[in-house]
Amino acid sequence: MGRAAATGGGGGGARRWLPWLGLCFWAAGAAAARGTDNGEALPESIPSAPGTLPHFIEEPDDAYIIKSNPIALRCKARPAMQIFFKCNGEWVHQNEHVSEERLDESSGLKVREVFINVTRQQVEDFHGPEDYWCQCVAWSHLGTSKSRKASVRIAYLRKNFEQDPQGREVPIEGMIVLHCRPPEGVPAAEVEWLKNEEPIDSEQDENIDTRADHNLIIRQARLSDSGNYTCMAANIVAKRRSLSATVVVYVNGGWSSWTEWSACNVRCGRGWQKRSRTCTNPAPLNGGAFCEGMSVQKITCTSLCPVDGSWEVWSEWSVCSPECEHLRIRECTAPPPRNGGKFCEGLSQESENCTDGLCILDKKPLHEIKPQSIENASDIALYSGLGAAVVAVAVLVIGVTLYRRSQSDYGVDVIDSSALTGNSLLLNSAMQPDLTVSRTYSGPICLQDPLDKELMTESSLFNPLSDIKVKVQSSFMVSLGVSERAEYHGKNHSRTFPHGNNHSFSTMHPRNKTPYIQNLSSLPTRTELRTTGVFGHLGGRLVMPNTGVSLLIPHGAIPEENSWEIYMSINQGEPSLQSDGSEVLLSPEVTCGPPDMIVTTPFALTIPHCADVSSEHWNIHLKKRTQQGKWEEVMSVEDESTSCYCLLDPFACHVLLDSFGTYALTGEPITDCAVKQLKVAVFGCMSCNSLDYNLRVYCVDNTPCAFQEVVSDESHQGGQLLEEPKLLHFKGNTFSLQISVLDIPPFLWRIKPFTACQEVPFSRVWCSNRQPLHCAFSLERYTPTTTQLSCKICIRQLKGHEQILQVQTSILESERETITFFAQEDSTFPAQTGPKAFKIPYSIRQRICATFDTPNAKGKDWQMLAQKNSINRNLSYFATQSSPSAVILNLWEARHQHDGDLDSLACALEEIGRTHTKLSNISESQLDEADFNYSRQNGL
Repeated sequence: MGRAAATGGGGGGARRWLPWLGLCFWAAGAAAARGTDNGEALPESIPSAPGTLPHFIEEPDDAYIIKSNPIALRCKARPAMQIFFKCNGEWVHQNEHVSEERLDESSGLKVREVFINVTRQQVEDFHGPEDYWCQCVAWSHLGTSKSRKASVRIAYLRKNFEQDPQGREVPIEGMIVLHCRPPEGVPAAEVEWLKNEEPIDSEQDENIDTRADHNLIIRQARLSDSGNYTCMAANIVAKRRSLSATVVVYVNGGWSSWTEWSACNVRCGRGWQKRSRTCTNPAPLNGGAFCEGMSVQKITCTSLCPVDGSWEVWSEWSVCSPECEHLRIRECTAPPPRNGGKFCEGLSQESENCTDGLCILDKKPLHEIKPQSIENASDIALYSGLGAAVVAVAVLVIGVTLYRRSQSDYGVDVIDSSALTGNSLLLNSAMQPDLTVSRTYSGPICLQDPLDKELMTESSLFNPLSDIKVKVQSSFMVSLGVSERAEYHGKNHSRTFPHGNNHSFSTMHPRNKTPYIQNLSSLPTRTELRTTGVFGHLGGRLVMPNTGVSLLIPHGAIPEENSWEIYMSINQGEPSLQSDGSEVLLSPEVTCGPPDMIVTTPFALTIPHCADVSSEHWNIHLKKRTQQGKWEEVMSVEDESTSCYCLLDPFACHVLLDSFGTYALTGEPITDCAVKQLKVAVFGCMSCNSLDYNLRVYCVDNTPCAFQEVVSDESHQGGQLLEEPKLLHFKGNTFSLQISVLDIPPFLWRIKPFTACQEVPFSRVWCSNRQPLHCAFSLERYTPTTTQLSCKICIRQLKGHEQILQVQTSILESERETITFFAQEDSTFPAQTGPKAFKIPYSIRQRICATFDTPNAKGKDWQMLAQKNSINRNLSYFATQSSPSAVILNLWEARHQHDGDLDSLACALEEIGRTHTKLSNISESQLDEADFNYSRQNGL
């Protein structure tokens, strides 16, 4: 059957072809009834009776096949006698059509609706130059009409984005542009942006634009714009999420205004004043740069010293007045009081009789007016004074005689030169004996080092009585346990006992000489404590046992394939650092080396100190000795610096350094409330005389190395620690120190005369770090059967702190309880290398550094890690390091070398919210495995 070329007809032409048209119409209906299996196409139009062409009420729409579900295409037309679908140029079989017919009541025309199903297989099997398409063809009496072509496509959405948004770090008020290209898909995916999993509505925020080719544009970044951004792509098939992009809006720090200059730190003379500023305008946030420059400035200042007034010399006497008096005056002008100084004390005017009693009163010379009662009173006073003087001399003679007899049991006379003059030092506790004078014995004696003092002879004690032969025992020999007599003559010259030889005294009996010299010659000569260790790329820890001094070499500080022998020493001799003015040495001088070694990461040096830390009362400095032997200041602990870092703990200072050398801490007291911490301890030992027992009380700086020096000395002298050492807070208020022995059993023990209470000048205690300061007390038993000693040692500062040492001991060595000097926690391994030297396992340390070195949207970076570890000052130092978190953890390792409190670190990390794993819960096997893997990676 052929195709009709015409789509309609009319007039004569229509009538000529009417028989043929009827035949075609019948044929078309028959063909439609039989189907289109023969492949012949239906005519494009068929002539019909007069009427209207079909009008499509509903045309087929474009459709998408989702997964394997078929889609339905619909069309509806009126008037329509037949409707068929034609897909990709071919007629769809009649059996695949579903049609419905009804009469439109308003127009009286027939309405026909037809739909077909299209499957995924049909679309996939079509291979044409264009998409799979279908259209409707409707017939009426007048002709045919065609609908629009509807395409049918298989819907999909690929998984991977063509471009994921990238994280950005932008300054505040900067522009942020995040690019997003969604995955390929049919139909094309629509894009939506999420911030912290919440949709972004650009219509409500004029600062955000999401219309430009799927990109997100923030015109001016705000702190609230920090967050995690995600690009969401979706169509009718699926949704896809891009990788999250972290946007950090950071704020660079800015300095606040300078504060006003503080008052001068000294009331009189040359001092300093400072002003400060803080990095809070604004404060650095979200990894923003810390402020550059110093936060503290200091300048010198000079305060005018108050000058107290002083009197000029008296003027000449004036002319005698009618009242028989003349006057003289003086002025307070030599010098006059200045700058708040005190006015002169006393009278500025004096008057007296100018006639030597010849002035007339009631017509009699004044010198003749002497009542009898006055004369009698004068005589009585004169005679009473003479009598009292005679009685006093007699009592003194009798007392001295009885005293010498009572002391004959000792076999020696201990005489205080001040007693001969009637001025006993011990009776006036306010007086401070000059302990630097080696030739004068005045009761209490406090020796810095027995070997450094000269033996005292009677020539200095009894110079006015040089021709008298007396027997005297030096308290220095008493403190060393020499109780036998030694005869001295007034004209003999005193000598200085030499170090390290067996020089004897001609005035000393041979039987006394041997034990005395052996006791002294056994004392060692101290110069320094020293320890060494070999370290490589893995780092390690070098510890000076029982001194509080340690050195931490971080992992990676030494280049790979290199190793160094690192040493550390403590100067125990005379300090080379000479204090200037009021400056005090607060720590030992610590040397670490070799000096030419170069490290790539700062190492941590821990130095103990004896200051009661307070920025209000102390100005503490770190000093370093130059190659020329001079000391120069590295930094003040309170200053800001990018060259090194000082963290001051109550008993130690942890210093991060880049170069080796000799370092020490000094302190300048700002007020009288500045406190040095002293350790007080009492040692005891038997004397050469079996009845004597010696007590030695030490007051040393509260540093382990200072006390170790005392223990070393006492071990050579046979001394035993009798009571656990205690802490004494010694103020810089210029008041001296008193040491006394109390509550001695009266019928069992007695103390040598004039030694029960001893006083040490303030300056000797305040600068006691040069040599251990101690006072000696000599006790004697009444009988050899007394083996128990019970007493109290009182150490107190006048107008200051006090400590009581309770002595309860046996003088027999076999019955004495041993008191431990030091904890042994750091005595076994002075040098540790590799992972075992560190408390934090290396794998966990790497994770912490990787987490906190990277800025975070919520500000959880290394600055918060520092804050949680009580590091709140001089953060600019860490900002200059390649890994600030690693340096902070190195400082943590130095501070916790003994406790290794991983729980505290884990709690700090949990508070930050970056990790919830407790480090202390890691089993030993896990740590060993981590260390083993780490060792394998590093070729160990």
